[in-house]
This record gives sequence, structure tokens and C-alpha cells, in this order.
Amino acid sequence: MVAQCSAIIIGVGPEQGLGATLAHYFSGKGLHVFIAGRSEDKLHKIADKIRQTGGAATPVVADTTVESDVAQLFKIARLGGFCVDIAVYNVDSNIPMPLLETDAQTFTKLWQQNCLGAFFFGKEAINAMKDRRQGTLFFTGATASLRAKPPFTAFASAKAALRALAQGMAREFSPHGIHVIHTIVDGVIDGERARTQFPDFVKAKGKDGLLQLDAIAETYWAVHKQHPSAWTHELDLRPFKEPF
Repeated sequence: MVAQCSAIIIGVGPEQGLGATLAHYFSGKGLHVFIAGRSEDKLHKIADKIRQTGGAATPVVADTTVESDVAQLFKIARLGGFCVDIAVYNVDSNIPMPLLETDAQTFTKLWQQNCLGAFFFGKEAINAMKDRRQGTLFFTGATASLRAKPPFTAFASAKAALRALAQGMAREFSPHGIHVIHTIVDGVIDGERARTQFPDFVKAKGKDGLLQLDAIAETYWAVHKQHPSAWTHELDLRPFKEPF
């Protein structure tokens, strides 16, 4: 009996957010999606909407900085008889703060959420994929993955560490059939967070000035479907208007 394939996505928050959009998109491609985050209410709402459109979704409350939570997430998929075809680490925790005002607790928290959790998640994903010698593991990065700019120095140090982690995993496990990708989201995503927190900025960007959620999901899927003779490890996504 062939196991049904699944996608595991951690960092699923708002309904109009990248995690939820990826879940809807992958579900539409026939994958059972396991969606994880810290808000049980949000997860259940998203899972219900996926089911209403004919998809299959399992919500799992998990804190990515807690190793046992991440292990339990993958265990739930395994006990359900699912193979893991796609795993996405989509946690993007940011606290803007000038360096001299940044305490050790804040610095450590950002590293735990953006990098340590990715280490836990990546290990579980690799273990779930290695026997089949196939699978795609995404790590969602940011502009700060490449360059630090105040007041986001602590955030950038964590995202740069995430990039190094993804690169090391790609070099170690690509020869074993596992496709590891680091995406640099270089711009603002047109989602609930941006429209709620800085609506004037969103308005000023104008048509196609923000990254569209469905467009990002399409790109993730296209990279997942790449032939192994021409794999992408790192790619950056930005609106055509965005300077770089």
C-alpha cells in the first residue's frame, strides 16, 4: 500500500498569511496538509476552510522552539500513515529594536524562533524523508538573511543563521535526494499583517508593489517540482518595483 503524501507547514497564523496560503495551495494539489502554529483557533479556522474546498487538513498546536512539540507534529503525520513530501518552516518572528536597547532575552528569543526551531524542524523533516530518498524542505527567509540594518540587527543575525543552517542541510542531504531550499522574501507580503500594521505603506506601494500570497505559493510549488538535475537551493522573491 502506497502512503498518501502530505505537506507539513509550521508557522501558520493569519488566514491571509503565507502559511495558510501554502496550506490551501498544497491541499489543492492533492496533499494532506498538517498545519502547525501556536493559535489553536486560527489553525482550526484554516483547516475548516481547506476541508470546505475539498481538501484534507490536520491542525496541530505546536511551538517551534519546543523540540518535543516539533517531534510530536511529525509523529502525528507518521502515525496517520502519511509520507512527508513537503515540509515548510515558515516562522518569521521579528522585534525591531536598536542594538543598545536589545537585551539578551530578546536576542535569544529571536534566535530560538528563527533558527533553533528550524534546526528542530529540519532534523525531523530529514528523518521523515530519508528512507524514501525524496522530499522538499523549505526555509522561509527574509531580506535580513543577507544584510543587517538597524533596528533589526538581532533579527538579521537569526535569519543569517537560518540561511547557514539551510545551506549546510542542502549540502549534506541533496546527494540523498532531499531538496532543501532557502527563500529570501525581499519585500512586504500583501497579507493581513501588513494591511493591519501599516496600511498607509501598503497603499503607497500601489498595484503589484507587494508580494502576492498566491504568487509565492505558485513559486514554492514550481521549485518543489523541479527536476533533480537542475535544483534551486536559494532564490529571492520581490515585487518588480522593489529596489535592491
